[in-house]
Amino acid sequence: MTRYFRGAALSLFAILFSASMASAQVGKSGCSLQQVGGTSRQMLKCTGGLTIIAEKGARYSLVDRNRDNRVDGVRLQSKALLLDFAPGSGTGFQVTTPQAIAAVRGTKWAVDVGAGKTSVFVERGQVGVQRPSANAGVVLGPGEGVDVAQGTSPLTVKRWPRPRVAALMARFGQ
Repeated sequence: MTRYFRGAALSLFAILFSASMASAQVGKSGCSLQQVGGTSRQMLKCTGGLTIIAEKGARYSLVDRNRDNRVDGVRLQSKALLLDFAPGSGTGFQVTTPQAIAAVRGTKWAVDVGAGKTSVFVERGQVGVQRPSANAGVVLGPGEGVDVAQGTSPLTVKRWPRPRVAALMARFGQ
């Protein structure tokens, strides 16, 4: 019983700690946090024309690689993010997951991390996708996606069927 309460207390502390870290991180990144229309999804509006919608339960952290108080990347551990990055905003942006790195200059795309794989879909623009341990990758255009599983199998770009795209976008209220 004591073990249960200790575990529950540690879990609660972890949740509260990560929520306060996310709030502190948002303020330092040039982003403002908004709830999306009474849902549990969160929307970040950031300087430089970046909008991020996080699916309920998504675990991610913002990255400011050059420490200029502008977010230029995200580390996504689970669930999905929908990103809209204004073309011509000057700097690149990348999403890093355990299986993939997705980088762009300006586009709208989604990154979904599941059990042992990352899926990337492009609605608008182009996104380069590669494994963290590889130099070569693929470039996705509008309507295309790729599933990056652990291992070394080749990345295969596919035009995603409408039902798959609709199911993914529905997770963001799109």
